[in-house]
Amino acid sequence: MPRTSMRALEIERLVEIGPDSEPLVLRHRPVPEPGPGEILVEVAACGVCHTELDEIEGRTPPARLPMIPGHQVVGRVVAEGHGCVLGLLGRRVGVAWIHSACGECRWCLEGRENLCPGFRACGRDAPGGYAEFMTVAEAFASPVPEALADAEATPLLCAGAVGLRSLRLAELRDGQPLGLTGFGASGHLVLQMARHLYPRSPVSVFARSERERRFAIELGAAWAGDTEDTPPAAPAAIIDTTPAWRPVLAALAALAPGGTLVINAIRKEAKDAGLLADLDYDRHLWREKRVQSVANVTRADVRRTLELAVEIPLRPRIERFALEDANRALREIKAGHLRGAKVLVPGLARQDHPGRA
Repeated sequence: MPRTSMRALEIERLVEIGPDSEPLVLRHRPVPEPGPGEILVEVAACGVCHTELDEIEGRTPPARLPMIPGHQVVGRVVAEGHGCVLGLLGRRVGVAWIHSACGECRWCLEGRENLCPGFRACGRDAPGGYAEFMTVAEAFASPVPEALADAEATPLLCAGAVGLRSLRLAELRDGQPLGLTGFGASGHLVLQMARHLYPRSPVSVFARSERERRFAIELGAAWAGDTEDTPPAAPAAIIDTTPAWRPVLAALAALAPGGTLVINAIRKEAKDAGLLADLDYDRHLWREKRVQSVANVTRADVRRTLELAVEIPLRPRIERFALEDANRALREIKAGHLRGAKVLVPGLARQDHPGRA
C-alpha cells in the first residue's frame, strides 16, 4: 500500500547557525503527489551543501517558509503524473539545484537555462530532498548510471556539476597550471576532473586547513599551500570555491598575466567585504586578468558530470548522516569540518553514524 506520510526537515525561519543550532525542524508531512509532467521520487540519499547555509542564514532565502531544503538528490521514481513520456518509472534519477526553467526564453534556447529569468532552485523555490519523498518535472531529472552508488552520486549533482562548469569557464589549455582556492566538496571533485581532462596541467591548491592541504596532495595536487602562499608556477586559471572575499584578492595576486579567476560561490559573506578596499589595480587586475562568475548549473552539466564520474572513475569521498542528523552536518560545514561531502541517507539509523566511503 503506498505511503501517505513522510519525514521531512524544514527551514521554518531564517537564523544564523551556531555551534549548538538546530535550524531545521523534523516534521511529518503528506507524501506529495506528482502533477502533470512530474515524477515522485523516493529519496535514497541527499547531499548536504554550503548553499543550505546560504538559504538558512538568508543570503539566498527560500521563496517561502517553511521550505524543505536539499538539491543533491538521488532516488527511485515511484509514481508519475499525467503526461509523463520519458519512461522513468522504477529508474534511479538525480535531482540537482536546477528544479525547472521556462524552456522558452533566449537563455533556455541557447542552452544556458541556468540564466533563465524563471529559474527555480530545488530546495529554495520548490521543496527539496531533505525528506523521504519529493516531486520534480521529469525533464529535470537525470538518470543515474548503475556504476554509481546512491550516496556517492549525490555530490556530483552540485559540487561536481558546478565544478565542471567552472572548469569550462576557466578556458584552460592542457599543460597550463590550474589553481583551486578552498578544498571542500567541490574542490576535491574539481581536482580529480581536472587531472582527467587536463593531464599535463599541474594543480595547486590554496587552503587554510593543513588537513585539507594534505587531502589535496593525496588526491594528486602538485602543490598545496595556505591562501596567500606562492605556488611553484603562476596559475593560468584559478577556481575559487570559498564563501569569503580574502581568497579572491589572494587569487588575483597569484594569477599569471592573462589569467582567469572563476568564482564558484552562490554568495560571498559580508563580514570580510571591507577587504575589497585593498584591491590594487597593479597587483590584482593589471595585465589583462579576468574575473568570471558561475551561476549554478544546467541539465547538460549534470549529465556530463555523471558520465565523467564513470569514465574517470570519479568516486567522491563521503560521510553518511541519518536524516535526523542534518543539523549536525550543517553545523560541521559551518565550522569548516570538511573532508569530502556530507550525505543524508533517510534509511540510515542514527547509531550507524559516522560512516565514510
